[in-house]
Amino acid sequence: MEGSSEPVLDASSKVTDQLIDFQWKLGMAVSSDSCRSLKYPYVAVMLKIADHAGHVKSKSFEMTIPQFQNFYRQFKEIAAVIETV
Repeated sequence: MEGSSEPVLDASSKVTDQLIDFQWKLGMAVSSDSCRSLKYPYVAVMLKIADHAGHVKSKSFEMTIPQFQNFYRQFKEIAAVIETV
């Protein structure tokens, strides 16, 4: 994609970070400053990642339910490919 800032990985890319821990929780935003009755479900994800030197970093982010479902499907596809190796 032109102008995309996302990294592109292919078979020749070297991945040097390692996933140490993956935690997630389902949450519900019930209100905000601008909306009294929000009722907005989300998934909060926290990752612990070790770099090539062994330094552990924590990364966290939130996803909508459809984003999490897509994320899950992609991980299932990755697992299926890894099983064939």
